[in-house]
Amino acid sequence: MEKTTAIAVFESLASGVRLDVFRLLVRQGPAGLVAGEIAAALELPATNLSFHLKALTQAGLLTVAQEGRYQRYRANLALMQELIHYLTAECCMGQPAQCTELDAAADCADCATAPATV
Repeated sequence: MEKTTAIAVFESLASGVRLDVFRLLVRQGPAGLVAGEIAAALELPATNLSFHLKALTQAGLLTVAQEGRYQRYRANLALMQELIHYLTAECCMGQPAQCTELDAAADCADCATAPATV
C-alpha cells in the first residue's frame, strides 16, 4: 500500500458518520446493504448519507453495485486488510515471529461465520 492511499483512507474515516457506516458494512460482510438500509440502521437522512457514501467510495473503502433502482454498498475488506498489514508490517522491529498475537487478532477468518447485524 502506498502512503498516500493510507492517508486518503484515514482522512475518509476521520468523520464519525463515515466511520459508523464503514463499521456497519464490515459487520454485514459480503452481503452489504442498500443505502436505505444504512440510513435506517444509523438513523441518518438520505441526503446526508449520500455525501458520506460518495466519500467512502472515492477513498476505495466501499464498493457499490447497482441492483435495479437501488445501490448496494459493501465494505472493501481487502483494502482494510491491506491497511492493517501496512500499519503492522514492521511490528516487533521487523521480526514478525514475535507478533503472533497481532497476526491472530488481524485474521478475519471468522468474519464469514459471524452473525450479520444491522
